[in-house]
Amino acid sequence: MPQFTFYILTLATFAAIYGVLVIGLNIQWGFTGILDFMYIAFVAVGGYISSLMMMAPAQPGMGETYILGLNWPFIPSLLVGGLAAALLAFIVGLLALNRLRSDYFAIVTVSVSLVLWTIAGNDTPLVNGWDGISGIPQPFADSFDPSIYGFVFLIICIIILAIVYIFSERLYRSPFGRALRSVREDELVAEGLGKNVFALRLKSFVIGAFIAGVGGGLLVTYVYAFNPSAWTSGETFFIWAALLLGGSANNRGAMLGALLVPVLFAEATRFLPTFNVAPQVVDAIRYIAIGVLLLLTVRFRPQGILAERKFHIRRSLMARASANLPLAPTISVATNEGNAQPITLEEEGQNNGE
Repeated sequence: MPQFTFYILTLATFAAIYGVLVIGLNIQWGFTGILDFMYIAFVAVGGYISSLMMMAPAQPGMGETYILGLNWPFIPSLLVGGLAAALLAFIVGLLALNRLRSDYFAIVTVSVSLVLWTIAGNDTPLVNGWDGISGIPQPFADSFDPSIYGFVFLIICIIILAIVYIFSERLYRSPFGRALRSVREDELVAEGLGKNVFALRLKSFVIGAFIAGVGGGLLVTYVYAFNPSAWTSGETFFIWAALLLGGSANNRGAMLGALLVPVLFAEATRFLPTFNVAPQVVDAIRYIAIGVLLLLTVRFRPQGILAERKFHIRRSLMARASANLPLAPTISVATNEGNAQPITLEEEGQNNGE
């Protein structure tokens, strides 16, 4: 395979994987308003569990120790990884989501993520400590020629991204999705209308974590290895920046952000001139550049590039009263460009000339 083709193929695969990850975070934050700073921990749990399910048993004599090692197929392992992340979210949400709100819950998520990161690095028998796991089996690799396998894995990622996108879109338009957005807008009003706010927040938290676990399984399988240095706070920052830049509560915006921030923008900063400085300085400049981009977005385009489409309902009283006609509702549709266009809904009889 030509080097440039391999390069583009790699970027496309990462874009699809991060698309899955950002949509999962969009369900938590964009739909429900849950400030989750341990999202990368769900990605790591899903990646570890799905990989360890696929790998052969550990060989301590070869310098590697880890749990599981069951030689499972790819799809069941990926689902188990997602379920493991969802189980972790259920436990954390059950203990803290009902008692804490907003900033305080965010502090808890940061703490839990750091605890899990420390355990994964120091408990060597669990996931091979700081060295991590490697040699993760590639799904369906035996069935395809190595020269085209990159395209096969990209197709797998695109199929999973399409499933996650369709699910999230249907969720957004469902009564359950409207209930989640009511919790996001005002918990007290939602509770006053009879909604179980805690149950709604917990379900959203668990669903987002499951998608994060599935995306983590794809990510770890693709990179062929994983260790605690791969899921630091910087990775959480990338995913959050992608969502806020693309547009929260908008699945197309989430996918656009996944393409721009973790893939195109992060890759473009690799070509910054080094000026004979240490490599870690270049990495720091990359984070600074992305941080500046995020600050500019929040300042000048807080809704993101592709904003959530909202519908504001009002009645044109003066126009209808002056014409001595029955009141008809007018819907003001806020488009992605921010322009409100009023649309009057006439009754069916009036539309037919009756």
